[in-house]
Amino acid sequence: MSGLASARSGSEQASGIDARSLYQRILGADFERLPASLRALHARDGVRRYAGEAEASRGAGWLSRLCGGIAGLPPAHAGAIEVEIDAGRHGETWIRRFGHGAMRSRLRERDGLIHERLGPMAFAFALELVDDGLIWRLRSVRALGMALPLSWFDGMRAHEFEREGRYRFDVRAALPGIGLLVHYHGWLTIGD
Repeated sequence: MSGLASARSGSEQASGIDARSLYQRILGADFERLPASLRALHARDGVRRYAGEAEASRGAGWLSRLCGGIAGLPPAHAGAIEVEIDAGRHGETWIRRFGHGAMRSRLRERDGLIHERLGPMAFAFALELVDDGLIWRLRSVRALGMALPLSWFDGMRAHEFEREGRYRFDVRAALPGIGLLVHYHGWLTIGD
């Protein structure tokens, strides 16, 4: 550890500030069991940018398109993706750029869960460690501050994992009676 990083973490510890990343705080000792690419992505602070490839598909019905638009979900896309993460001790802001469309969300930790705000929607997830990475398990949903039935969101799945040394993601959201809102999956180059 460099002298500057050592001095910074010493002063943060002395002031009672938890210098660990959002994911380190939530996962505790299990963080070290994550595949290397996930640890690298989720341990850094400051602004970072990653590039990769992704495919995104959207539901075709008008209600699906309306719900997706309200939540700021990505457009249908196949090709390059850029992800910008601004991480600090109060949480993380993620901007995912799919071609000309962007999806922005804010992540924070509360009560051992990740709380993600996406447009007027707020989701709470438990992180479950699995052999190849993390599964995000939905625990609550709010729209404009009002709690929504969790059963409406049974079609929501999120998985971060590593395959062949590369960070990968697979996210799907569907609603009963409406169908698919979005399904996006792909990979990012994390680097050192």
